[in-house]
Amino acid sequence: MSDIIQLLPDSVANQIAAGEVIQRPASVVKELVENAVDAGARRISVLITDAGRTCIQVIDDGGGMSETDARLAFERHATSKIRQADDLFALHTMGFRGEALPSIAAVSQVELLTRTASEELGTRLRLAASRVVSQEPTSCPVGCNFRVENLFYNVPARRKFLKSNTTELNNILTTFERIVLVYPDIHFSLHHNGAELLNLRPASLHQRVADVFGHKFSSELLPLQVDTALCRVSGFVGKPEAARKKVAQQYFFVNGRFMRHPYFHKALLSAFDRLVPEGEQPPYLVYFEVDPADIDVNIHPTKTEIKFENEQAIWQILSAAVRDAIGQFSEIPSINFDTEGRPDIPVFDPSASSASFMTPRVQYNPSYNPFHKNNSSKTAGWEALYSGLDDKQGDIPSTSAAPNLFSDVGEVGPSSDSASFSEEKSPLHYQFKGRYIMTAVKSGLMLIDQHRADIRILYERYLAQLNTHTSTTQKLLFPDVIQFSPSDTVVMSRILPHLITMGFDLSDLGGGSYAVNGVPTDAEGIDPIALLRQMVADAVDSDGADVSALSPAFPSSPLHHILALSLASSAAIPYGQVLSNDEMEALVNQLFTCTDVNHTPDGHLILSILSQDMIDKLFS
Repeated sequence: MSDIIQLLPDSVANQIAAGEVIQRPASVVKELVENAVDAGARRISVLITDAGRTCIQVIDDGGGMSETDARLAFERHATSKIRQADDLFALHTMGFRGEALPSIAAVSQVELLTRTASEELGTRLRLAASRVVSQEPTSCPVGCNFRVENLFYNVPARRKFLKSNTTELNNILTTFERIVLVYPDIHFSLHHNGAELLNLRPASLHQRVADVFGHKFSSELLPLQVDTALCRVSGFVGKPEAARKKVAQQYFFVNGRFMRHPYFHKALLSAFDRLVPEGEQPPYLVYFEVDPADIDVNIHPTKTEIKFENEQAIWQILSAAVRDAIGQFSEIPSINFDTEGRPDIPVFDPSASSASFMTPRVQYNPSYNPFHKNNSSKTAGWEALYSGLDDKQGDIPSTSAAPNLFSDVGEVGPSSDSASFSEEKSPLHYQFKGRYIMTAVKSGLMLIDQHRADIRILYERYLAQLNTHTSTTQKLLFPDVIQFSPSDTVVMSRILPHLITMGFDLSDLGGGSYAVNGVPTDAEGIDPIALLRQMVADAVDSDGADVSALSPAFPSSPLHHILALSLASSAAIPYGQVLSNDEMEALVNQLFTCTDVNHTPDGHLILSILSQDMIDKLFS
């Protein structure tokens, strides 16, 4: 039997590795920017074209590479970060695997311009699908200039499964934010299709957070600081009132590296027990500094999964630090004993002389009687106002004869009271605990969830308004201003025409800020800022929404469904609201005019019928 096992060519091996390392354009941005940080760059510029499909360019002023290093950097497992296996447990750099550049070159066309400070001429290197096309000396500044074009041009299946430009750009911004929040002393800039999205100058960490997410967001943060023998924890946690149902600003960093850690996430949320409503979570940016020998970052090529040697101890440290931050910064009322500079208020001494304390005195006439005729002439003749009442005193029923409307009815028996009760017209619908509407139907007893029923009604109404452009707007007396993060601004700019169609009156103020001048008529009384954030979050989470391809000609597009459902969920009748019989009747009638009376748009059950047979069995 002939041998069947053989070594794969480097080009094939690189494409296999690229499937894990380079998943989308955001992965290219992450790897190139992290390499620039490791090279000691103080200024990094990222230029994106068509959300990374056409071109991704990263320019830095780091140390640069020599001619030999530039060629060797695109070989598999070639790296300057480590020399031996023990170095994996003493990492102080972002990258170390030596797979990023060969993986990028395997699925794109790459051009590199680089020069070191000790050389007069740099190197221009061109590659396509892992093959070197050309290498020549050139004139260029110190540092590196990577230009990645036509990503996945030789892997059509991977390119076909890329999301819309809005989704891919949002992923790039999210990845970019995770890096700039760790290095506030580096100047970062990001451009997309020639437009500047971010320009972050060196600043303090708190100022960098404000530059990325806005001053409104930074004002809702509490500083976090604790230093122990195991680790050092710093950063910020959101105030309880900053909690939201969908929060994108939740970051864990360890030794300057972004990570996901559900165990530490649970520790942080445990500190907010009974401080935030159920289902909501606070934002946070937590930075861990631990000994590199106590963690393992070599678990996954993306390096976002990290194992800690002392997870349980750090869990306790983190939870205690967050609780201390909440209590220390006036989130829990405390007594202030600092009286320096306060006015001196004397203490009352009853034994002191009257010259020291002037007690207020009240002058009054103890013999004054307002019902005495001689006290005041102005009240003369007041008896005439009540003349004639004595003759009709008998018409007023006594208190004992009035029926007690709040007495305990108890069981209804075969008496005259039950007969009179049956003669009255009973209401058509009954409300149970402010949540369900009960009504009799031919097959038994029907129970309707009032909140979900209103969601279905409003959802179909908003879809019709998006199709016919017939929405109405309620102007706000005092307009509000809302500011979005760069990643949310991309989504907001795309869905803005559809929000206006639904009845919102919004003005773009620039820099991710919008003035809210009006809301849809059905959304009166709802916080417009929280409503818009929720709708943008829903649009971000929906990967199937191709925002760039939407137009009024496609009324049933995925984004229309998302926006209609998000607005309907916020504007629907809340649980606990008491409804009159007419309101319940109108709600039931509107529900049965909908296309689907049984389920909400997201699949929750609206109504259920308790059959007559089931009711009879309960009393059998």
